[in-house]
Amino acid sequence: MGFYAVLPYLATHLGSGLGMAGWLVGLVLGLRTFSQQGLFVVGGALTDRYGPRPVVLTGCALRIAGFGWLAFAGSTATVIGAVLLIGFAAALFSPAVESEAAREAVRHERDTGAPRAHVLALFSAAGQAGAFLGPLLGSLLLLLGGGFRAACLAGALVFVAVLTGHARLMPHTTPVQEPAQEPTPPPAQAQPPAQEQPPAQQSAPHVVTRTAQPARSSWRAVFANRPFLLLCLAYSTYLVAYNQLYLSLPVEVERATGSQAALGWLFALSSLLVVVAQMPVTRCSARRIAPRTALVTGLAVVAAGFAAVPLTPAGPGGLLPGAALVVLLTLGQMLLVPAARGLVPDLVEDRHLGLATGALSSVSGVAVLVGSAATGALLEASAPVRWAALAAVPLAGALLAFTLSAGRGGKEQGTRAVTG
Repeated sequence: MGFYAVLPYLATHLGSGLGMAGWLVGLVLGLRTFSQQGLFVVGGALTDRYGPRPVVLTGCALRIAGFGWLAFAGSTATVIGAVLLIGFAAALFSPAVESEAAREAVRHERDTGAPRAHVLALFSAAGQAGAFLGPLLGSLLLLLGGGFRAACLAGALVFVAVLTGHARLMPHTTPVQEPAQEPTPPPAQAQPPAQEQPPAQQSAPHVVTRTAQPARSSWRAVFANRPFLLLCLAYSTYLVAYNQLYLSLPVEVERATGSQAALGWLFALSSLLVVVAQMPVTRCSARRIAPRTALVTGLAVVAAGFAAVPLTPAGPGGLLPGAALVVLLTLGQMLLVPAARGLVPDLVEDRHLGLATGALSSVSGVAVLVGSAATGALLEASAPVRWAALAAVPLAGALLAFTLSAGRGGKEQGTRAVTG
């Protein structure tokens, strides 16, 4: 909510408010994306080294400082500094929060039998609620005459609340060096007492121990993990497809209606679908199908969304093809995002979870950067060719995802939860 109270109005502020040239506005926005998405892997590595709590709190503090700086930035250099700080702040707290959410979802699944996808789906729905409410908050401040500065300060205040909440509620962690491996453990240590058990067996959620790893071995363990890299590639095809909401969908809406005025309504439709339907969809899927199946099915539904555009009659206002794309892409997103996040703890060791979570976003960000150039070239192609090629991207991801292990939390896990 704090982020989206500012971001939709940043380009206009830079162009109209500060008089920047179009290429410079694009550069500033690109730098913000790179400093965030591209550096997620750094935030993930720091999370594994120091634990999520200090990384989250530092990231929130930097985001507050960044929004405050942006509110008063009046030159190109200060604006670039502010947006880089805002992006890097997210590169710290986002992978830390996401990895801890995944870890707690696994613990909750183990303790209660409830599929981990429920927790991760709630995480996604909350994010979409913020994406829907944030622009409304920013618009309200602009209408009341507060201007862009008021929107930035409102975003900073939201993150003050976020910082306070995490400071009060987030578990304390103490990274320790991994003990040297012994060929044969002494019998007396084969069954350690409860208070000396590793984190996976601790019952108290606020007493957690992390194992600090040498950076080189951690990176090698994650990036040499073939199943995890396949998950990254499969997930990347979804993000390349999702990016078409900002690339191909506007072109389709303008072609159908003569303007992009209806684009905001389609974005609002996407956010509202996630807020309203994410939990019911996840409850239905998590108890019946394995995470891999949900991932494959979600990518297939996304592919169907692109294939449906040239096949859907234009209908009222010419928006039906675009609406069909938004609905199917969002439905696929609701299936695959919690499943993909839920698979990460199955594919990497717990002590590498932060780095893996960050790597999932960073690898996907690089794929979007490369894929956007390729899919942008398709805008000149004929409609059947363009939409067929776009549909092939998530379909290829579904084939990659099919090679992964099924993952935990499928139908069998759901049955235990019902009977228990």
